[in-house]
Amino acid sequence: MGITIVGLGPGNGRFLTKAAWEILSRAQDLYLRTERHPAVADLPASVTRHSFDHIYDSADSFETVYETIVSELLKLAQQSNVIYAVPGHPFVGESTVTRLVAKAKELGVTVDVVAGLSFVEPCLTAVSQDGMDGVQIFDAIELSQYLYPPVNPDFPLLLGQVYSRMLASELKLVLTAVYPDEHPVTLIHHAGDDEQLIEQLPLYAIDRSDAVSHLTSLFVPPLPQLSSLNALAETVAILRSPDGCPWDQEQTPQSLRSGFLEETNEVLAALDANDVGELREELGDVLYHLVMQTQIASESEEFRLTDVIAGIEAKLKYRHPHVWGDWQVSDSAEVIQNWEMLKAKEKVGRSDSLVDNIPESLPALARSQKLQSRVKKVGFDWTGIEGVYEKVEEEIAELREAVTPEHRAEELGDLLFVIVNLAKWLDIDAESALREANLKFSRRFRALETLAKERNLQLSDMKLDDLEALWQEVKVQLKE
Repeated sequence: MGITIVGLGPGNGRFLTKAAWEILSRAQDLYLRTERHPAVADLPASVTRHSFDHIYDSADSFETVYETIVSELLKLAQQSNVIYAVPGHPFVGESTVTRLVAKAKELGVTVDVVAGLSFVEPCLTAVSQDGMDGVQIFDAIELSQYLYPPVNPDFPLLLGQVYSRMLASELKLVLTAVYPDEHPVTLIHHAGDDEQLIEQLPLYAIDRSDAVSHLTSLFVPPLPQLSSLNALAETVAILRSPDGCPWDQEQTPQSLRSGFLEETNEVLAALDANDVGELREELGDVLYHLVMQTQIASESEEFRLTDVIAGIEAKLKYRHPHVWGDWQVSDSAEVIQNWEMLKAKEKVGRSDSLVDNIPESLPALARSQKLQSRVKKVGFDWTGIEGVYEKVEEEIAELREAVTPEHRAEELGDLLFVIVNLAKWLDIDAESALREANLKFSRRFRALETLAKERNLQLSDMKLDDLEALWQEVKVQLKE
C-alpha cells in the first residue's frame, strides 16, 4: 500500500503535466485537499472525488486542518493505494505534503510525488521577473505571523496564498516594518489562468482590492536603494579588500576605538536634541563601526557577523524566559532581577568581583552609577535616602575645608560619587541628567548672547549683577 501525491498546477486543466493526467485518468478515487481549484473542473469524469474541504469548516486552526488531513490519508493508505491531489506543486506551499511524507516514512508507507507547475512560474511571468535573480518565496499566512519579517529588501519577494482581504491587511502591517507605505507592489489574481488579473498599487492599499481570493499572490519588488545588513556587510568587505579604500584597509580593532566612541556620543547628542533625521544618520555610522569590527575579525578567522547576530539573538531569548519560556513576572523590576541572575550564571568562571567587568571607557558618571548599583546588591549602601543627603552635606563641608589642590580634587571626586548615589536613589540616570543640564545651560546662554546683542551690550564689559539680571530674564522668556 502507498500514497501517490499529484500536483494539479496553478490554474485550470491545461497546466496538468502529462504524468499527472495519466495517473488521474487511471484513478478510481481521488482525494483532494480542496475542490476550490480551477483544475478540478477539468479532471477525468471517471474519477470519484473526495474533498477535505469539510475539515476547513470545522477546524479551529490551519494546524488542526493539516494534521487531520494527514491522519485520514494515512488511515486510508493502510487499506488501499491512495491518490492525493493538491494545488500547484506538491512541495511549494503545501504543508500537508511535507507532514504526510515525514509521517509516512515513520510508518513505512511508500510515497510517490508527481511534480506539477507551481504558482511561482505564472506569477513570475505575470511580472516579467527572472526567478534566478534572488526571488524570495514565502507563504503569506506564515509571514503574517512575524512582527519583523525575515525578508531581504534588496531582492524581489513573492508571497503566495494571500487568500483574503483580512490577511492582506495583516500582511501590509508586517511588510511596512521593512518597506515604506508607498512602495509599489503587484497583486496577481488567478496567475496564468484565463481570468488572470494584475493590479499594481502601493503597499498600503493591498487590502482594498475587491479581487483578493484564495488564488491571489503578492509580488514586492526590491527597494530602489540597497538597504539590508547583507548589503552593508558587502560594502564594508569591499572597502577592506585589496581593491578597496587604503584608509579602511589600514584600520585595526584598536584604531577604530576613538571613532566608535565619538559616533556613540553623536547618537546621544541626536537623542538629546530629539533630532530624528540626525539620529538615523548617526545610528548608521555606529552600525558601520559594528560591521567593520566584525569584518576585521572575520578576516583573521576569529568570528563572523553571523556569529555576532546568533550570539545576541540567543542571549536575548535566554534572558527573557518570561517571553520565550514559562517564567512569570509581575513588573519590570522583576524582569531586571531575573536578567541579572541569568547574566551571573553566564559569567561563571570569570572574575567574581562585583566591581569587575565594567568598562573603564564608560563616562565617569555612568561608570560610577554602575559600580554603586552593583555593590547595592549585597547591601553596601545607605538604608534610606536621608543618609545620602547627610553624606552630600558632609562631603561639601570636607571640600570647603580642603587646602591643597590634590585634597580638593579628592574631595570633589567624593562629592560627585555621592551625588551619583543620590541620583540612583532618585531613580535618575546621572549621565543623562548632567547631559540635560549641559543642554539647558547652552540654550540659555545662547539666548543670553542674543538678547545682549539686540541691546548692543558687550558681555565682557558687564558687571556680574547685570549678567545675572539678564540671565533671569532669559530663563523667564524660555519658560514662556
